[in-house]
Amino acid sequence: MIYQIGTGMFGCRDLEGRFSMEKLLETVHSYDRVRGIEIKLSQGAKPGKGGVLPGRKVTPEIAAIRGVPAGQDCISPNGHQAFSDVGSLLAFIDRVSDATGGLPVGIKSAVGQLGFFRELAVAMRETGRGPDWITIDGGEGGTGAAPLTFADHVSLPFKIGLTRVYSVFLEEKMADRVAWIGSGKLGFPDRAIVALALGCDLINVAREAMLAIGCIQAQKCHTDRCPAGVTTQDPRLQKGLLPDVQAQRLARFVQSFRNEILAVTHACGYEHPSQFTADDVELGSGPAQFKTLRELHGYTPARVWRGIPGWGSAQPNRLETAAAG
Repeated sequence: MIYQIGTGMFGCRDLEGRFSMEKLLETVHSYDRVRGIEIKLSQGAKPGKGGVLPGRKVTPEIAAIRGVPAGQDCISPNGHQAFSDVGSLLAFIDRVSDATGGLPVGIKSAVGQLGFFRELAVAMRETGRGPDWITIDGGEGGTGAAPLTFADHVSLPFKIGLTRVYSVFLEEKMADRVAWIGSGKLGFPDRAIVALALGCDLINVAREAMLAIGCIQAQKCHTDRCPAGVTTQDPRLQKGLLPDVQAQRLARFVQSFRNEILAVTHACGYEHPSQFTADDVELGSGPAQFKTLRELHGYTPARVWRGIPGWGSAQPNRLETAAAG
């Protein structure tokens, strides 16, 4: 379980909405399965824009979980208040990891300009500090709650965003010092394999998981009138959500998804999908024209630590230590 800290600091905020280490520790220690903490800088659904949870959806239960007044609109700010630049972000990461007993801490971001990521890579190389993983979220990600203008026009698509950031870290010789997570419509075997071939160690799946439990993308998440009962606090509509049944549907989706990825992996002569390289995948680049991912993006990832014998080794970071533990 990854506990994600967004700009609203829900679950780790005081009554004024400021970050509270005391609340963070209380939340983390309430769930024994929390294995890492992700700081969400932005997301593909609405990069650079805070979320809004209408007051009618802020029930006493939700209010207690988020640490906000019940019945009032819950508005997340556009940016974080606990840090403002790369230096203060690194300090915040260290502070959170130290306070939680060494839990790995990662960051999640959509991609626009590369200045921040270049500064981050340089700072990590010079100081030896930094996040344990970086999640790159494509602009094509998001569910029915995303503003259409943002979903259609803001932030780079996943493949472009990932390759640009990954290339920056390759230049600074830091690409193998973090784990890479891909996000943004990757819940299909071909897209997942492309993400892995471009350097991702794992992927997030959100939209497809939502569909598996009954979401029909009615785009009524914010109205409290989700007809499938997935994103509503209305007791009448919630009856449409049957956790015992839909949990099995989600489990079957995940298992089928894994099986299909492994089937393609084995057909290509590999044991594990992380062994795909950018030379293994070709994409159409025009009429009757195809290029490999290496030709299109200029690199194939040089993997160091991936838990596969014979692939070399590196000094373990917090993420690897938690995984081994």
